[in-house]
Amino acid sequence: MAEPKDMYQCQTTNCGYIYNPDKGDRKGKIEKGTKFEDLPDDWKCPVCGASTKAFKTLG
Repeated sequence: MAEPKDMYQCQTTNCGYIYNPDKGDRKGKIEKGTKFEDLPDDWKCPVCGASTKAFKTLG
């Protein structure tokens, strides 16, 4: 199970999506086990479309 330090939450208004490396992102075709730091530069939040810059760690 992923630790909070490995999980990131979208900080945009009314979103709050949490990227969990244990789950990946099926919509974005990101495989399970992919660390947040290893996401492609063009990856976007599957809920609101924000870039990785809008995310902060839970840990």
